[in-house]
Amino acid sequence: MTDNTTPIATLFERAEDYGKTTLNLLKLNAIDKSADVVSSLVSRLAVIMTVVFSVLIVSIGLSLWIGKILGDAFYGFFVIGGFYAVLSIFIQVFRHQWIKYPVSNSIIKQLLKQKES
Repeated sequence: MTDNTTPIATLFERAEDYGKTTLNLLKLNAIDKSADVVSSLVSRLAVIMTVVFSVLIVSIGLSLWIGKILGDAFYGFFVIGGFYAVLSIFIQVFRHQWIKYPVSNSIIKQLLKQKES
């Protein structure tokens, strides 16, 4: 049996295979990076949720304790509420410096991180 394909046809066939392989590799790399970023965000979210619940429980206990010292429970809640109001003002003022830039930089580092293989 003879091979009737020309070198040009073979070249186009190989170029087509190369293009398909490259496209599949790009898709797989995008999926890998996306999965890495999402899994990192989910794990950080789990830690943040644990910290939030811990702070909530400690805040309630501290409010009750301060309220007991001041004579009535609601005074303690006012003190703790005032503390969180001041804290939220500081976070609002410095949100780009403390939250936005570090989170953006973390996501960019994860997206640009090379696999060790």
